[in-house]
Amino acid sequence: MSELVSIITPLYNSEKYIPQTIESVLSQTYQNWEMIIIDDCSNDNSVDIIEEYCKKDNRIKLLRSKKNNGPAIARNIGIEQAKGIYIAFLDSDDLWYKQKLEKQIRFMKENKLVVTCSSYDVINKDGKIINTRIVKQFFSYQDMLKTNHIGNLTGIYNCKKIGKIFMQNVGHEDYIFWLQVMHKANSTRAIVEPLAAYRLLNKSISANKFKALGWQWNIYRKYLKLNFSKSLYYFYWYTYYALKKRL
Repeated sequence: MSELVSIITPLYNSEKYIPQTIESVLSQTYQNWEMIIIDDCSNDNSVDIIEEYCKKDNRIKLLRSKKNNGPAIARNIGIEQAKGIYIAFLDSDDLWYKQKLEKQIRFMKENKLVVTCSSYDVINKDGKIINTRIVKQFFSYQDMLKTNHIGNLTGIYNCKKIGKIFMQNVGHEDYIFWLQVMHKANSTRAIVEPLAAYRLLNKSISANKFKALGWQWNIYRKYLKLNFSKSLYYFYWYTYYALKKRL
């Protein structure tokens, strides 16, 4: 029997896109999954929509926060409740392609990996592909210090082998998270084929580039406690890759 995959989905006011997100999970060719949706105090119709899906499929589970805490804490609530050997993430406005889980789980088993990811398409609010972000096929923890090679919506890790890892409630929390995973894995391989679609919206936190640069510098200096010269070295590479992604 295939191993259970826990899919963690933080939710806040996503009534427009959450049906598409859930449908992309329901259409997976790999069917042994649980989708844990954590509502972060939405005030639209998102919860009503999800409750209807929960009635139809008991693999979809809704957890509700008592106050708005942001995506990092919402994801941690989901990770805490996850029962799967594998943990994956899918935000409430993004999409997975049908063979995403099947291909990645098989790839992890064949190559004895504790973590993997894939390339992904970037779509606009209407679902039109505007870019494709191609992942590096082989990368190490040191490579991750230069840029985040793991798109959060494509990353999967084996929590049975390396333990459950939780997110820091700071800027670039997904990057710090995958740094922690990669620190345990040391190196990994990725699937170059795009297996998911990231929806780029104007309201996305990651859209604020100057704030993101500040977060990145703080990660090197305050979280990783690198000295100034090493921080400057990795910050140079981070800026280089950030510009390269957008050209």
